[in-house]
Amino acid sequence: MTLSVPETSKPIIRPLQYRDLEAIDALILQSDEAETYRRLGAIELGKQPIRSWYRLRKFFSLLPHPSQKGLRIYVAERGVPTQGSRAQQILGLIQVSSFNHTRSTWRVERILLNTNASELELLSQQKEVASQLVRYCLESIWEARTWILEVDINEKHHLALYRENGFQPLAQMTYWEIKPELFSQLAELNADLPTLLPVSNADAQLIYQLDCIAMPPLLRQVFDRHIQDFKTNLWEGAVAKLKQWIEHSEIAKRYVFESQRKVAIGHFQLELSKDGSRSHQAKLIVHPAYTWLYPKLISQMVQMVQGYPPQSLELASGDYQPEREEYLNKVGATPIANTLLMSRSVWHKVKESKPLEGLQLSEVFQGLKPARTPIPSRISWFKSNLLHLNQTDTNQATSYNHSVKPTNSSESSASTEETPANESSKPPNNGHHA
Repeated sequence: MTLSVPETSKPIIRPLQYRDLEAIDALILQSDEAETYRRLGAIELGKQPIRSWYRLRKFFSLLPHPSQKGLRIYVAERGVPTQGSRAQQILGLIQVSSFNHTRSTWRVERILLNTNASELELLSQQKEVASQLVRYCLESIWEARTWILEVDINEKHHLALYRENGFQPLAQMTYWEIKPELFSQLAELNADLPTLLPVSNADAQLIYQLDCIAMPPLLRQVFDRHIQDFKTNLWEGAVAKLKQWIEHSEIAKRYVFESQRKVAIGHFQLELSKDGSRSHQAKLIVHPAYTWLYPKLISQMVQMVQGYPPQSLELASGDYQPEREEYLNKVGATPIANTLLMSRSVWHKVKESKPLEGLQLSEVFQGLKPARTPIPSRISWFKSNLLHLNQTDTNQATSYNHSVKPTNSSESSASTEETPANESSKPPNNGHHA
């Protein structure tokens, strides 16, 4: 006697829909990673922000605008059989976004799993669903040639998951926190920078060159940034202003210009919290040959932060920036997170319209045959004849010169031989005349 085991269907992966918001809210409440992923630059998915994001995305999709970058969320669901119907249960989600303007590099922001589901009780089942979410993004987003992500070094299961899906370590990042108690001490430093200028689209070339110099070649190749990534068009500026108004924040950008070499040697971007609900975020770029700018730029940022509600200042450093880490340790900054930056490349296979096995040799030759018999045109015939005539004249002139040169030399030698004989036949002139 055999027992019939009910077959469970594979998870269905699809884009996020409005009916999934309730399940996603419960899924986010289970996760304690909201603060960590906010530091990593991900868009925070709270109960209210995700609903606002969904409505804004639907509204913006109806407007004609060139920028279609931004956030994509896919969910994995599986049908759970019930008595009367077949209900759907959300097993997890993945959040991805384009990293650069050309959309050649994409970033995995986060993966959340519903550990309360009966199908995900085992760790192997959780890893299987997460791998399916990752592979779905790798296969479905064709424009992506490179994928990057950041994962906490203490999350061993996440590290194993990404390594199994082809991701390799790229750099180790450390996130630092400068507490408000240190602001007064840092603001007293001599931060006189007469060439500290605000950033505009006209300075995109300078910031792009500085960004390329400040990072290793492999990181530069993976990020694949261009000048357009440092420019802000009208639509992006309007969306940024709307986001700042919703989040009660303000963006400040400055860069240091080196007048002799006509290059930018330092740049920072501050995201300031107006209501003090979260910490201030900073992004800092310094030319490797001008590391003495760290005290001055950090002092400038601290002076700008002091005009807002007291909150800590957070910024990141990579393992390829030892001078930055040394200075942050020196001033008393606290490391709050250590992450690993990972990447992998993707080559999409192009399906052949006709299988190569059934392709005959005659069909190959048929494709190589010209569409019609080539007919020489009048211009090509004239050019070929003219080239032939020029070549013939050149050959004739060359042969003629070779035949004339020996004759002239013999005649000149004969004339030189005849001259003494003629002169000797003449009678000597002694002043007498015949």
